[in-house]
Amino acid sequence: MSTIDNRTMGDAGVEQHSLARSIILHLLPGVLILVFFLITAPLVERMRAPSMLAFLLAITFVLIPFQLGYLLYEGRKRNGNLSLQGIVLYREPMRVWQYVALGLPCLIWLFVIPFVVFPPIDNYLIEKFFSWLPDRIFFMAQFTENLDQYSLSSMLLVGILQLVVGAVPGPLVEELYYRGYLLPRISRLGKWAPLINTVLFSLYHFTSLWQNPSRIIAFLPMVYAVWWKKNVYLGIIVHCALIVFNSLGILALFFTLV
Repeated sequence: MSTIDNRTMGDAGVEQHSLARSIILHLLPGVLILVFFLITAPLVERMRAPSMLAFLLAITFVLIPFQLGYLLYEGRKRNGNLSLQGIVLYREPMRVWQYVALGLPCLIWLFVIPFVVFPPIDNYLIEKFFSWLPDRIFFMAQFTENLDQYSLSSMLLVGILQLVVGAVPGPLVEELYYRGYLLPRISRLGKWAPLINTVLFSLYHFTSLWQNPSRIIAFLPMVYAVWWKKNVYLGIIVHCALIVFNSLGILALFFTLV
């Protein structure tokens, strides 16, 4: 079968994207987010707000509208209304114990990797290839080490947006788009599909390219589990749980300012 013919059928007759189209759809949201971030980050810095606020605004005004909007657009073309039926796939049922048996190890793995793998790899890549980037805009360490330099009102806004937008809606839409829509449409690639999806998903985070090796290692088991069980809900639960716990950690940092 051709790997570039978008008429080739994958799992259960799912129409496939050409490799070029898939790469574009994986990476285009990241390009838009990067442009928005580069424009807004210096502005929020002048307001004595952390650049994290610019990233959360990008989730609000770029990530969610583009990815969810594209899915609804495709749904309208297919179904004649704003529906995700036949657009977001991999909805095979699973028993509760399977969610726990597969989801919990993936979630633990996602927590372990940032503490064990991220620091040495990320620091090496930052030092070798990304040291020219402005610290206060791109690197989270600068944010956590300089909390007292930001206004309390901006920190509260960051906390609210992180909980309201970043904790659940952001990762939820990402999973619908990347694992529910894009992953099934390269299923003709077999066991390579989850790896390609994970790599492209990682690369789409253009605001943190130095984290690509660690991010790929962290997300790969979860993506393979979603692909294996053809269940996008597993990815949604694990991804959202990860970001919720991270958000609570960020809020705990904010209490040091109060």
